[in-house]
Amino acid sequence: MPSAAGTAPGKLPIVVWVLAACTFLMGTTEFVIAGLLPEMAGDLGVSVPHAGLLITAFAIGMIVGGPAMAMATLRLPRRRTLILALAVFALGHVVAALSSTFPVLLMARVVTALATAAFWAIGFVIATTTAGPGNSTRAVGVMIGGLTLANVVGVPIGSFLGQFTGWRGPFWALAVLSAVAAAFVGRFIPTVEQRADVSVRAELRALRQGRLWLALTAAVLLMGGVLATYTYIAPLLTDRAGIAEGAVPLVLIAFGVGALGGTAIGGRMGDRRPMATTITAAAATALTLFLLIPLSNSPVAAVVLVFLMALTGFTVPPVVTSLAVRFAGDAPTLTSALTTSAYNTGIAAGSAVAGRAMDSSLGLTGPALVGTISAALSLLPLIALALSGAPRQARVVAQRTSPTHAQDDAATPAPSQH
Repeated sequence: MPSAAGTAPGKLPIVVWVLAACTFLMGTTEFVIAGLLPEMAGDLGVSVPHAGLLITAFAIGMIVGGPAMAMATLRLPRRRTLILALAVFALGHVVAALSSTFPVLLMARVVTALATAAFWAIGFVIATTTAGPGNSTRAVGVMIGGLTLANVVGVPIGSFLGQFTGWRGPFWALAVLSAVAAAFVGRFIPTVEQRADVSVRAELRALRQGRLWLALTAAVLLMGGVLATYTYIAPLLTDRAGIAEGAVPLVLIAFGVGALGGTAIGGRMGDRRPMATTITAAAATALTLFLLIPLSNSPVAAVVLVFLMALTGFTVPPVVTSLAVRFAGDAPTLTSALTTSAYNTGIAAGSAVAGRAMDSSLGLTGPALVGTISAALSLLPLIALALSGAPRQARVVAQRTSPTHAQDDAATPAPSQH
């Protein structure tokens, strides 16, 4: 295994870039369906809201798989687990591409999500370990960048590809690319056994922190609000705003750029004023989603609001996730998995409720209304955190953490943009 000390300051080992490429593929997988929903629904003979369950199913797989895989892989060889996860990930996409019925495709999405959760459970630990203490934060940033870049580049490219090859084309492409990624992981990830002193009991004991659950609740509600709207953004843009179907991927790029900017803002502002940043961003997200209801009949306004809902919404996750991991103290592994589960819980619940709202008399604006309410409700746990003195307590926990745990704390996952 490369020595941490041997990594030059500012220079990351290739392992980190390989892991970032894998997270790019996984981020693309989760949300590429948003731009393919109408075609998939027509081909499989289901309604668009029903096809949206494919995103919900992936989120549920991540919810269950995150903590379960974190615990199951605590003492397993890391490289072998990553390769196996990528192999299952590739197989899930092959099954999805070959499926001719909706239930089979739905099960393939769940299996793919479990593989993604297994990869995430240990990918950040490997990145920070190989990069060394001096580069661990930057290594995590690069991996998170892989997820965010998936929204900016991967999802729009997948949507474009789907328009030329049919919706199955992106699934075949992801299957091939993930198989290639597995080969790179086998080549560059060092063979290292997991620590023998890892304690499942300690991981579970750290979940007693009340502030941790406030942070996780805020994560569920905020991401549920944003992604409830994003799941059904394609029909809103084409049928209400009057945007051509071929231009939808360009709007998805705008969403991705907004998400990238929001993540950067949250990372910078959150260190100095974590609660002020999250409360302001959550309020701005709720307002943006609310404005999308009356103004989405204008193409220009719709595009601007889609960008803004990503910019404001994705400002919150870096701060909330960091606080949640710090509140957990000496259990960063399970808590990291739980933050991912929290975001995906929001995605699953939000997209399911939004689908029902779209089927109701609310029509195309139903998902935006659901998103508005969910984002507004996220202010409640955030304000409770602010009143509890969360930032001060977070610093105390961080100061009491050992060097090893401090390094693990840097390994904070982002949402399934995810």
